[in-house]
Amino acid sequence: MTILKIILVGLGLIFGGLILLWALNLVWGLLWYLVIFGIIGGLAYGGYRLFTAAERKALGSDPYGGIGSGDINMSWDEYDKKYLHK
Repeated sequence: MTILKIILVGLGLIFGGLILLWALNLVWGLLWYLVIFGIIGGLAYGGYRLFTAAERKALGSDPYGGIGSGDINMSWDEYDKKYLHK
């Protein structure tokens, strides 16, 4: 009976170690994928920023330049009278 308990404890330690190694391998694999996708995403974002900077330089304008610049010369009431209630 004692030898059977020793064998079962040994098998339990072996399988427990294998499960622990499997879990560590899973964590390291997921971290590796996060690092790789992070590098690829960072390169893609950097390329996008460089492209938009070169595009703005080539076109000579800012795509968001007209937003909030105050180039509308009429108030909402004037717009309402002129265009909406004809």
